[in-house]
This record gives sequence, C-alpha cells and structure tokens, in this order.
Amino acid sequence: MSEQMLDKVNTLSHPTQLKITDLRLAVVCSNYDYPILRIDTNQGIYGIGEVRDAGHAENALQFKSMLLGQNPCNVDMIFRSIKHFGNWGREGGGVSGIELALWDLIGKAYGVPCYQLLGGKYRDKIRIYADTPQPTDLTPEGYARRVLGRKQMGLTFIKFDVGPHLLDDYEDGFIGQATKFEYGMGRGWRAPGSGPVVRITDRGIARMAEVVAAVRAAVGWETSLCIDHFGHGMMTVKEVIRLGKALEPYGLAWMEDPAPWWDVEAHKAVTDAVGVPVAAGEEWYLWDGFRPFIESRAVDIIHPDLLTSGGMAETKRIADYAERYGIPTALHFAGSPIALMANLHTAAAIPSFVALEHHGLDLPFWNDLVTGMPVPYLEDGYVTVPEKPGLGVDLNLEGIQANLRPPSGLFEPTEAWNTPKLSFWQPDRRWDK
Repeated sequence: MSEQMLDKVNTLSHPTQLKITDLRLAVVCSNYDYPILRIDTNQGIYGIGEVRDAGHAENALQFKSMLLGQNPCNVDMIFRSIKHFGNWGREGGGVSGIELALWDLIGKAYGVPCYQLLGGKYRDKIRIYADTPQPTDLTPEGYARRVLGRKQMGLTFIKFDVGPHLLDDYEDGFIGQATKFEYGMGRGWRAPGSGPVVRITDRGIARMAEVVAAVRAAVGWETSLCIDHFGHGMMTVKEVIRLGKALEPYGLAWMEDPAPWWDVEAHKAVTDAVGVPVAAGEEWYLWDGFRPFIESRAVDIIHPDLLTSGGMAETKRIADYAERYGIPTALHFAGSPIALMANLHTAAAIPSFVALEHHGLDLPFWNDLVTGMPVPYLEDGYVTVPEKPGLGVDLNLEGIQANLRPPSGLFEPTEAWNTPKLSFWQPDRRWDK
C-alpha cells in the first residue's frame, strides 16, 4: 500500500492487522426496542449496528466467541461462519446486525461510505414511505385524517393498516364467533388454535375498501399508497383475494404480506388473482429464503428487512437476483438511526429500489440516539445518502443512556459470552471439570 493511500486509512497500523477485541450492546426502549451493538478492535476503531427491532441482545452476543480475534475486514468469511445459526424473523437479527457493524468498521478504516463498498450508488436521495399509526377513530374519515397528516409532513409515499381490526365494532362485518382463549391477544379472530370459524362478510370487505377509498380521496392521486396488516393468517387466501379485487380501483402501490411468511403457494395465489401488486419478505432470511418466492414470481415486489435478510451485502444480492425476474425491491424498516443509515447505503446501491419504510417519525428522542444526522434529515419525503466514512453516524451515549430499556446497561462488559457455548470433545478434556 502506497504512502498516499495510507494517509486515507484511519488506522494505527495496516488494516490487515485489525482484530476484533469486544462486542457490547445497549438496548434502547422504543415502540420496538433497539438492541444497538458495537464491535471494538485493537486499533481503537469500532463499528456500530443493531439487532432487528424487538429482537434481543442475545441474538448477537451468541456470536461473540466466533468474532474475537478475527479481522473485521474479512466480512464475507465471518458472515459465512455465523449465518448458519440465524433464522427467519427476529432470529436473523444477530447475524444481520453484526454484518452492519463490520461494514461500518471497514468504511471507517478505509475512509469511504458504505455504499461504495457495495459497488457504488444509483441515487443521492432515498425516498421514504411513512408508516402510519392506527387512528383511534376507525372510520373512513378517521383514517383519511391520519394519513393526510403524513402527507402534510412532506411524505409522498404512505402506508397504513387495513385489516379485520377495522371490523371489531362494525355491525355484521364478521360471520361466526371466535373460539374462546385465555392469554388475551386482543382480538378473537387472531386466536391461535381457534380454527377458521370466523369469516368476513361482503359488508366487511366493503367497509375496508371504503376506508381505502376515503384515504385516496383525501391525499389525491399524486401520493403513493400501500396497505398492511390483513395477511399473516388473519384472513384466508380467498378473503385476501376478495379484498384485493375490491381495492383495485384505488391504485395502491402494493398490499403487504397477504399470507403466512413461509407459504409460497398462498402468496402466488393472491399475486396471480388480483390487480393490486403484492409485496412480502420482511421475515425472510438470506438469499435462500427469498429464492423460491422470486423464482416462482409469487410476489410482485420483494420487501426485505435488512436486519433479518442478512444485512447490507446480502440484501443487495437478493435485490439484484429479484431484478433478473423483473421484481423490484422496497425495504422494510422499523429501527434506530443506525439501521436507517444502513438502509440508505443499501438502497443507494440497488438499481431496482422503490422506497424505504420509516417508523420513527413520531418518536421525539429518535434523532438523539446518534450524532452526525443532518437536521432536518427528512426533506420533501427523501433522505440524503450519507457521504461520511462507514454508515455516516456515531453513537450519542447521552441520548442512548436516557432511553435504555432496563435492565440493559450502556455497553457494559460481556465477558460471559467470550467462551463458545458449543464445545467439541477433546481427548485431554474431562467433562466434569
């Protein structure tokens, strides 16, 4: 490496001498808790990432013994070593969060933004689509007011929830009664094990369509709209198809997660039957998890959460593979500003990118978790891709300390995780020692 190149490298020695020395976490209390992680090295450089929202610090800590002593620049080798121990949903959060921190660390070491490590960028600004909290008034008018409030914040792409919850107090929306259950998930029609005893009437389907029609009328046709929270087994495939057909006149960008995450055939049945595009993928893990849905064209849009799908590089691989089949990519996201930055870099590097979700618009402390965020960071519905090394932000310890979820401490020692939990028999080792 030339002396001129070394001047650009933020290290105390050569990058080949970097070694991981520690992994620590702090869990931030939020609408979905954020387990924020930090990977330290022997050269004083550290990388930051986070486990998937509502995940657990242990999802990342289980890999600490495998990370210690490794050169973080060997990110692909490390990823291949730990990815076998992740899984769908929040169980992919540890693998994915560590991957984010490694890329952040490498970007800082070499003085380049993470998007450059992913092959460069296709865009300077990333379009945000806003998640919209459910209104207290579950009427068409109540939904219209709530979504219009998002538009007034400058958002041009908005998601809101349409599902059986709209019919809880709506006369003749359901047929039948749910089987009783004790632990209280809140709505009888969601009771696990209750069986398919509740069905949605034509009147109920019409009510959900009425809500969407009111929202469309309120925000106009220049605003992109999408909907969520009617799938995941809450409605049968046939009911989702009935609803999808009823929603076709309102020009939705997509309807999200119409069936349980693992069911390829159910997704394809909905996709083939309705004119509204289908998006799914926030629970899928790695390229392997997306492959059957992509190759069978079971969805119109893939919707990975990079804190489950395997991190930044894996998500780009997934998106590039989907593009071969004519399937674009939107990104699911409900985390902290750290993961927002990771999503921005990844979205910038995806040619077929559509929009990025954001759940933090109503959290007053959200910006205070990091330093380096522009103020305001959201302008006209877009966020600018960071140009600083790594992810482009750093930890604000005071902001994190003020919002910890007890009993979490502030990046406290984790020596208990230094020793591998999986041991193999050795001739000179006695198991009673």
